[in-house]
Amino acid sequence: MQLLNTLYVTTPESYIHLDNDTLRVEVEKTTRLRVPLHHLGAVVCFGYVSVSLPLMHRLADDGISLVLLDSHGRFKARLEGAVSGNVLLRQAQHGLGRDPAFALAVARNCVAGKVRNCRQVLLRGSREAKVVEDADLLSRGASDLAATLRALPTASDLDTLRGLEGEAARQYFGALTSLLRASARASFRMDGRSRRPPRDRINALLSFVYSLLMNDCRSAVEAAGLDPQIGFLHAVRPGRAALALDLMEEFRAFADRLVLSLINRGQIGRDDFVEREGGAVLLEGDARKTVLVAYQERKQESLSHPLLSEPVPFGLLPHVQARLLARTLRGDTAEYLPYLVR
Repeated sequence: MQLLNTLYVTTPESYIHLDNDTLRVEVEKTTRLRVPLHHLGAVVCFGYVSVSLPLMHRLADDGISLVLLDSHGRFKARLEGAVSGNVLLRQAQHGLGRDPAFALAVARNCVAGKVRNCRQVLLRGSREAKVVEDADLLSRGASDLAATLRALPTASDLDTLRGLEGEAARQYFGALTSLLRASARASFRMDGRSRRPPRDRINALLSFVYSLLMNDCRSAVEAAGLDPQIGFLHAVRPGRAALALDLMEEFRAFADRLVLSLINRGQIGRDDFVEREGGAVLLEGDARKTVLVAYQERKQESLSHPLLSEPVPFGLLPHVQARLLARTLRGDTAEYLPYLVR
């Protein structure tokens, strides 16, 4: 398994087209970049980017996904070639998705992975906090999440499980800003999680990074031969990649840590956002490039995996976990085990 590059095209009015076996990026008829196609796993375009038809055909033939986002990172469309993978695996997935007991078991482990990893973020912050009040708040938040973890086995249906997950998220985000440096808190106040649209700067940053992570998780489940639309925790809805959202849950804490790091290091500040009519707050301009570079660098960092003998780049972890989920669906393993932060 190789960690291929994702090319993010963010410059407005860019034109990307095929040049023999390379992808060429032009801005105002000036070549800005050439990338060999065999180095690419995906191409993600933000806003008004033109894509040539021959390039679309070649990307589809080579199994390179083309993702279109609007200028603020919201998903618009995805182009991919013929669906491959094991049809028997997808049949098993569709059948087990209608099995309430199996769906609950997988969903419970997805939530457990998310809550446990978020708790580790708070515990680490509590140990490193320089102010007693921050340490106490983070410690209480971690205790609340521990209580949720103990309650998960008692959830007898998906609605109850989702309620526990929602309450854990409320407690977690209530403590999250205590992980920010004191000088940044006035600019990055947060009154819980808000989306569609985000209502403050930190939510705007979280939404942007989550959209990047979501795209990677969808690519991972498709590469494993799974149907991204048929999930277990997230309800099936037209156009919703429910399984990718399920897989994404255990990795949200990694995205949160990246957001906190960008703010605490001063790489992202209050002037990198714009407030639109109606109260929406959006990440703007060069700040998106800063986040994309940081995200790509984070994907190169190696982490240990309990089931593998060697470190794995973070960017490959969704692929590893998607394949472990596929093994569970085939009956090769008794249950799906989420990736846990150590």
